[in-house]
Amino acid sequence: MFKTPFHSYWMAGYECTDQQNAFGNRVDLMVTTGHLQIIESDYQDLAPYQIKTVREGIRWSQVEKQPYQYNWEAVERMICIGKAKGIQQLWDICHFGFPDDLTPLHPMFARRFAAVCRAFVTFYRSISPDDTLIITPINEVSFISWLGGDAAGTSPYCHRMGWEVKYALMRAYIEGIVAMREVDPNVKIMTTEPLINVVPPLNATDKEVADAAMAHVNQYQSVDILTGKICPELGGSPDYLDILGFNHYYNNEWVSTTHEYLKWIDEPRDFRFKPLHLLMEEAYRRYNKPFVLTETSHPLEDRPLWIDYIADECVIMAQRKLPMWGVCIYPIVDRPDWDHL
Repeated sequence: MFKTPFHSYWMAGYECTDQQNAFGNRVDLMVTTGHLQIIESDYQDLAPYQIKTVREGIRWSQVEKQPYQYNWEAVERMICIGKAKGIQQLWDICHFGFPDDLTPLHPMFARRFAAVCRAFVTFYRSISPDDTLIITPINEVSFISWLGGDAAGTSPYCHRMGWEVKYALMRAYIEGIVAMREVDPNVKIMTTEPLINVVPPLNATDKEVADAAMAHVNQYQSVDILTGKICPELGGSPDYLDILGFNHYYNNEWVSTTHEYLKWIDEPRDFRFKPLHLLMEEAYRRYNKPFVLTETSHPLEDRPLWIDYIADECVIMAQRKLPMWGVCIYPIVDRPDWDHL
């Protein structure tokens, strides 16, 4: 049976995105939120809640200002503070941001990404040689490929290129894993992909039903590539997936034709609404890997009700003996809209 590598069931995620926003401006929310400056205090604030595991990011755009030249000063400080405070850190290599001279469609993107992956693991092991290192190579490939490839909301600012961006990101993702495991074969890979439910409208036509079903299944494309289910030419393998991470928010269920959200708080709920435990079980059955809710939260007054809902769903998963390893409240520190700083 699976054995959890996490130090606490409840986890905290610190927003670490460093992408270029819709206006082409570089953001660095780890600095904007103050986390980088007061990380020691932030970790102390977790103690009353017995949270001992956190999600962090290296901020690729800040680490690699020049090709193949890495500045690990901020990352080293974070690692050392984490160790001093007894905090387990899970690391994102790329959380929406790339160095200024790269986009996912750049011919050298995968090679540069593999190089920074290799460099990070080498550096990390020089400081911490023995602990379990859990890494997310690229956060939310499904979302960032849509944002940059279809919505032109970040680099490479394209329309109708979502698949091409996703394909390029997954090429880099796989090459990054290969590079990391050349340094440390025991690195654990955790995906962090959106978990959604796309439903047809009421009184839907056969085509609308089929289109909604296809949109729902397409959420798995990134992990299917990673595990070699599709696009085998990229070299994916089930061995490259250790932990299934899924990000699920209050607005992750919608009608395919209108993008109208299914209201989770309504009583009775829309019959098309699918509770979290069913969504996560569906994903688990697809890959047969232990799983984590790697992001969840609510931004407004219903936050306590949302967390209660998540906790209740976790109880159901435990009763069903599913290998659900934890929940990450993300972001644990509120952040501004990256397009309107």
